Amino acid sequence: MALVLVVEDERDLAEVLEGYLRQAGHRTERAADGPTAVAIAARTRPDLVLLDINLPGLDGHDVLRAIRAQGPTPVIFLTARSDEIDRIVGLELGADDYVTKPFSPREVMARVKAVLRRSGDDAETAPRPLRVGPLEVDLARLRVAYDGADVAVTVTELRLLARLAAQPGRVFTRAELLEAALPDSDALERVVDAHLKNLRRKLEEAGAGAAIETVRGAGYRLRRP
Repeated sequence: MALVLVVEDERDLAEVLEGYLRQAGHRTERAADGPTAVAIAARTRPDLVLLDINLPGLDGHDVLRAIRAQGPTPVIFLTARSDEIDRIVGLELGADDYVTKPFSPREVMARVKAVLRRSGDDAETAPRPLRVGPLEVDLARLRVAYDGADVAVTVTELRLLARLAAQPGRVFTRAELLEAALPDSDALERVVDAHLKNLRRKLEEAGAGAAIETVRGAGYRLRRP
Protein backbone atom coordinates (compact mmCIF):
# COMPACT_ATOMS: atom_id res chain seq x y z
CA MET A 1 0.00 0.00 0.00
CA ALA A 2 0.94 3.66 -0.12
CA LEU A 3 3.31 5.60 2.11
CA VAL A 4 1.50 8.73 3.34
CA LEU A 5 3.28 11.62 5.05
CA VAL A 6 1.01 13.36 7.58
CA VAL A 7 2.16 16.93 8.23
CA GLU A 8 0.08 18.28 11.12
CA ASP A 9 1.13 20.10 14.30
CA GLU A 10 -2.02 19.13 16.22
CA ARG A 11 -0.85 15.88 17.77
CA ASP A 12 -4.28 14.41 18.48
CA LEU A 13 -5.49 15.06 14.94
CA ALA A 14 -2.29 13.65 13.43
CA GLU A 15 -2.66 10.46 15.48
CA VAL A 16 -6.28 10.04 14.39
CA LEU A 17 -5.35 10.46 10.74
CA GLU A 18 -2.48 8.00 11.06
CA GLY A 19 -4.81 5.51 12.71
CA TYR A 20 -7.29 5.66 9.84
CA LEU A 21 -4.53 5.43 7.25
CA ARG A 22 -2.95 2.38 8.89
CA GLN A 23 -6.34 0.75 9.27
CA ALA A 24 -6.72 1.13 5.50
CA GLY A 25 -3.39 -0.64 5.05
CA HIS A 26 -1.17 2.36 4.36
CA ARG A 27 2.21 3.08 5.91
CA THR A 28 2.70 6.50 7.50
CA GLU A 29 5.33 9.05 8.43
CA ARG A 30 4.56 12.13 10.52
CA ALA A 31 5.95 15.64 10.82
CA ALA A 32 4.80 18.41 13.17
CA ASP A 33 6.68 21.31 11.55
CA GLY A 34 7.68 22.51 8.12
CA PRO A 35 11.43 21.79 8.06
CA THR A 36 10.91 18.24 9.34
CA ALA A 37 8.26 17.65 6.68
CA VAL A 38 10.60 18.74 3.89
CA ALA A 39 13.38 16.50 5.21
CA ILE A 40 11.13 13.45 5.55
CA ALA A 41 9.63 13.97 2.09
CA ALA A 42 13.12 14.13 0.56
CA ARG A 43 14.24 11.00 2.42
CA THR A 44 11.18 8.77 2.01
CA ARG A 45 9.59 9.96 -1.26
CA PRO A 46 6.01 9.37 -0.04
CA ASP A 47 3.16 8.43 -2.37
CA LEU A 48 0.97 11.17 -0.89
CA VAL A 49 1.29 14.07 1.55
CA LEU A 50 -1.48 15.35 3.85
CA LEU A 51 -0.30 18.88 4.53
CA ASP A 52 -1.59 21.43 7.03
CA ILE A 53 -1.10 25.08 6.09
CA ASN A 54 -0.49 26.55 9.55
CA LEU A 55 2.81 25.00 10.63
CA PRO A 56 5.77 26.15 12.72
CA GLY A 57 9.10 26.70 11.01
CA LEU A 58 7.76 26.80 7.45
CA ASP A 59 4.10 27.16 6.57
CA GLY A 60 2.33 24.70 4.32
CA HIS A 61 2.81 26.85 1.23
CA ASP A 62 6.59 26.85 1.68
CA VAL A 63 6.58 23.11 2.37
CA LEU A 64 4.58 22.54 -0.81
CA ARG A 65 7.07 24.57 -2.84
CA ALA A 66 9.90 22.40 -1.49
CA ILE A 67 8.01 19.16 -2.20
CA ARG A 68 7.20 20.31 -5.72
CA ALA A 69 10.90 20.96 -6.29
CA GLN A 70 11.51 17.30 -5.43
CA GLY A 71 8.90 15.84 -7.78
CA PRO A 72 5.18 15.37 -8.57
CA THR A 73 4.14 13.76 -5.27
CA PRO A 74 0.36 14.26 -4.79
CA VAL A 75 -0.49 16.69 -1.98
CA ILE A 76 -3.80 17.28 -0.20
CA PHE A 77 -4.02 20.45 1.88
CA LEU A 78 -5.61 20.31 5.32
CA THR A 79 -6.63 23.84 6.16
CA ALA A 80 -8.66 25.70 8.74
CA ARG A 81 -8.83 28.68 6.41
CA SER A 82 -12.31 28.93 4.96
CA ASP A 83 -11.55 31.81 2.60
CA GLU A 84 -11.56 30.55 -0.98
CA ILE A 85 -8.52 32.66 -1.90
CA ASP A 86 -6.33 30.64 0.48
CA ARG A 87 -7.40 27.43 -1.20
CA ILE A 88 -6.78 28.90 -4.64
CA VAL A 89 -3.25 29.96 -3.61
CA GLY A 90 -2.53 26.41 -2.49
CA LEU A 91 -3.82 24.97 -5.75
CA GLU A 92 -1.78 27.44 -7.77
CA LEU A 93 1.30 26.27 -5.91
CA GLY A 94 0.55 22.72 -7.01
CA ALA A 95 -1.70 21.08 -4.38
CA ASP A 96 -3.88 18.35 -5.88
CA ASP A 97 -6.86 18.79 -3.57
CA TYR A 98 -7.84 20.31 -0.23
CA VAL A 99 -10.03 19.56 2.78
CA THR A 100 -11.26 22.38 5.01
CA LYS A 101 -11.28 21.95 8.79
CA PRO A 102 -13.28 20.86 10.66
CA PHE A 103 -13.54 17.61 8.73
CA SER A 104 -14.27 13.98 9.48
CA PRO A 105 -11.37 11.53 9.11
CA ARG A 106 -13.59 9.52 6.78
CA GLU A 107 -13.83 12.51 4.45
CA VAL A 108 -10.04 12.77 4.39
CA MET A 109 -9.75 9.04 3.69
CA ALA A 110 -12.15 9.37 0.77
CA ARG A 111 -9.94 12.12 -0.69
CA VAL A 112 -6.80 10.04 -0.07
CA LYS A 113 -8.34 7.06 -1.84
CA ALA A 114 -9.43 9.21 -4.79
CA VAL A 115 -6.07 10.95 -5.26
CA LEU A 116 -4.09 7.70 -4.95
CA ARG A 117 -6.44 6.00 -7.41
CA ARG A 118 -6.05 8.82 -9.92
CA SER A 119 -2.27 8.72 -9.77
CA GLY A 120 -2.27 4.91 -9.92
CA ASP A 121 -4.77 4.76 -12.77
CA ASP A 122 -2.61 7.09 -14.81
CA ALA A 123 0.26 4.63 -14.66
CA GLU A 124 -1.78 1.43 -15.05
CA THR A 125 -4.42 2.21 -17.66
CA ALA A 126 -3.01 5.15 -19.59
CA PRO A 127 -3.04 5.08 -23.40
CA ARG A 128 0.00 5.69 -25.54
CA PRO A 129 1.69 9.09 -25.17
CA LEU A 130 -0.18 12.00 -26.70
CA ARG A 131 1.75 14.22 -29.09
CA VAL A 132 0.65 17.65 -30.26
CA GLY A 133 3.49 19.11 -32.31
CA PRO A 134 6.57 19.29 -30.04
CA LEU A 135 4.43 18.68 -26.93
CA GLU A 136 4.31 15.15 -25.50
CA VAL A 137 2.00 14.04 -22.67
CA ASP A 138 2.71 10.58 -21.24
CA LEU A 139 0.27 9.52 -18.51
CA ALA A 140 1.91 6.12 -18.01
CA ARG A 141 5.26 7.69 -17.16
CA LEU A 142 3.79 10.80 -15.48
CA ARG A 143 5.79 12.89 -17.91
CA VAL A 144 5.30 16.03 -19.97
CA ALA A 145 7.94 17.13 -22.44
CA TYR A 146 8.23 20.00 -24.89
CA ASP A 147 10.67 19.71 -27.76
CA GLY A 148 12.29 16.78 -25.91
CA ALA A 149 12.84 18.63 -22.61
CA ASP A 150 10.94 17.55 -19.50
CA VAL A 151 8.37 19.93 -18.00
CA ALA A 152 7.81 19.41 -14.27
CA VAL A 153 4.05 19.17 -13.63
CA THR A 154 1.82 17.82 -10.89
CA VAL A 155 -0.46 14.81 -11.37
CA THR A 156 -3.50 17.10 -11.55
CA GLU A 157 -1.84 19.36 -14.14
CA LEU A 158 -0.85 16.28 -16.12
CA ARG A 159 -4.44 15.02 -16.22
CA LEU A 160 -5.74 18.43 -17.31
CA LEU A 161 -3.17 18.66 -20.08
CA ALA A 162 -3.91 15.10 -21.23
CA ARG A 163 -7.61 15.94 -21.55
CA LEU A 164 -6.82 19.01 -23.64
CA ALA A 165 -4.19 17.20 -25.72
CA ALA A 166 -6.55 14.32 -26.53
CA GLN A 167 -8.54 16.73 -28.73
CA PRO A 168 -6.43 19.77 -29.59
CA GLY A 169 -8.49 22.69 -30.80
CA ARG A 170 -11.65 21.56 -28.98
CA VAL A 171 -12.97 23.87 -26.26
CA PHE A 172 -13.50 22.16 -22.90
CA THR A 173 -15.65 23.69 -20.19
CA ARG A 174 -14.38 24.05 -16.65
CA ALA A 175 -16.80 21.33 -15.57
CA GLU A 176 -15.40 18.89 -18.12
CA LEU A 177 -11.84 19.63 -17.09
CA LEU A 178 -12.68 19.36 -13.38
CA GLU A 179 -14.23 15.94 -14.01
CA ALA A 180 -11.09 14.83 -15.85
CA ALA A 181 -8.65 16.01 -13.20
CA LEU A 182 -10.56 15.86 -9.88
CA PRO A 183 -13.60 13.63 -10.44
CA ASP A 184 -14.13 12.80 -6.76
CA SER A 185 -13.53 16.25 -5.33
CA ASP A 186 -16.11 18.82 -4.29
CA ALA A 187 -13.73 21.56 -5.41
CA LEU A 188 -15.22 24.55 -7.18
CA GLU A 189 -14.72 24.97 -10.92
CA ARG A 190 -12.41 27.91 -10.15
CA VAL A 191 -9.72 25.45 -9.12
CA VAL A 192 -9.38 24.58 -12.82
CA ASP A 193 -8.33 28.20 -13.45
CA ALA A 194 -5.71 27.93 -10.72
CA HIS A 195 -4.20 24.70 -12.04
CA LEU A 196 -4.22 25.90 -15.65
CA LYS A 197 -2.57 29.18 -14.66
CA ASN A 198 0.28 27.15 -13.19
CA LEU A 199 0.41 24.83 -16.20
CA ARG A 200 0.44 27.72 -18.65
CA ARG A 201 3.37 29.32 -16.88
CA LYS A 202 5.37 26.08 -17.00
CA LEU A 203 4.67 25.55 -20.70
CA GLU A 204 5.59 29.14 -21.50
CA GLU A 205 8.86 28.76 -19.59
CA ALA A 206 9.54 25.62 -21.63
CA GLY A 207 9.12 27.59 -24.87
CA ALA A 208 5.59 26.50 -25.81
CA GLY A 209 4.23 30.04 -25.78
CA ALA A 210 0.49 30.48 -25.22
CA ALA A 211 -0.29 26.81 -25.83
CA ILE A 212 -3.44 26.84 -23.68
CA GLU A 213 -6.02 29.39 -24.79
CA THR A 214 -8.94 30.82 -22.84
CA VAL A 215 -12.16 31.00 -24.83
CA ARG A 216 -14.14 33.70 -23.07
CA GLY A 217 -17.44 32.44 -21.71
CA ALA A 218 -16.76 28.89 -22.88
CA GLY A 219 -13.62 27.32 -21.41
CA TYR A 220 -10.15 26.33 -22.52
CA ARG A 221 -8.47 24.63 -25.46
CA LEU A 222 -5.01 23.47 -26.50
CA ARG A 223 -3.83 25.23 -29.62
CA ARG A 224 -3.15 23.11 -32.66
CA PRO A 225 0.48 23.32 -33.78
